[in-house]
Amino acid sequence: MKENEKGKKSRQSQKNEESGKSAGTPEEKISREKKITDPVKKKDRIRQKGRHWYVIHTYSGYEDQVAENLKQRVVSMSMNDKIFNVLVPTEKNIEMKGGKKKVTEKKVFPGYVLVEMIVTEDSWYVVRNTPNVTGFIGFGTRPTPMSQTEIKRLMKKMGQEEPKYKIDFKIGEQVKITDGPFKDFDGVVDEVDEQKGKIKVLVNMFGRETPVTLDFLQAKKI
Repeated sequence: MKENEKGKKSRQSQKNEESGKSAGTPEEKISREKKITDPVKKKDRIRQKGRHWYVIHTYSGYEDQVAENLKQRVVSMSMNDKIFNVLVPTEKNIEMKGGKKKVTEKKVFPGYVLVEMIVTEDSWYVVRNTPNVTGFIGFGTRPTPMSQTEIKRLMKKMGQEEPKYKIDFKIGEQVKITDGPFKDFDGVVDEVDEQKGKIKVLVNMFGRETPVTLDFLQAKKI
């Protein structure tokens, strides 16, 4: 009788252990993940000092999804003290849509997401094992931090108040003027000013080349 009771208690204890596998502390969750996806050898264990920005590579078109999933993992695994910011860099451009100017938002680095973090073994695993992340930019398994110059340049680019003109013309290309006093004239692009959204076109008039400054929407490629 006592043996049967001991057997029942043993089986019940085993069930309790199995049912508790999905619970546990954030460290235990990370530890369980490592057992499933542990590509790093002991001699290559990762730890870098300091808080820096790093670049992770993703499958194309999954940048926003990766950023959202990573933010959720940071919360669920209590990694807020090691992973601070997740960013998909974008910039505003002015494009021609249906004959009208339209402001659009475009990713600065398609296929990449930026993460501000302190690299430790655990934080590396949380980021690296986020769905659709293919790896860090760096040497081997060790991420390479972005320089302060790169970060400042990128943040300035993203924080620009005026949208950037997206001019799809190159110097030397032949174009047809579609609007203005020189409409229907053909010419060659001589200068491109992306800041002002202007192009200078050399038009052949009376046997000589005449420079004409146009809004980039006043011409099209031939």
